[in-house]
Amino acid sequence: MYFRLTGDTVELVDPADMTAFHVTCPAGLGREDIAVRARAAGLGELSDDDHLMVPVDAIRRYAGDRVDAAWEKDLAGMLDYARGKGWLSEDGSRVRAHVTRSGDAE
Repeated sequence: MYFRLTGDTVELVDPADMTAFHVTCPAGLGREDIAVRARAAGLGELSDDDHLMVPVDAIRRYAGDRVDAAWEKDLAGMLDYARGKGWLSEDGSRVRAHVTRSGDAE
């Protein structure tokens, strides 16, 4: 799954795919625009190395009614994997997502 930031919208794409997690945005969007849009969408703050610490609650909110109880179990597995890699906040409330731009590998 990944988040797609576009003009003024944000979308969680393919929430069932737990094998990859990132945020993508248009190639021409500058760092400040990305930071502002991510913050407004509730996706966290952009770090110096182009990562966002996305709140797990935001993932659930954007997944909405497209997912079921089995998805929650899969999400828990993804978060456990992220924890093992050091990609989860200490309190488990946020997970790291790399920011890519259209044209980068998604």
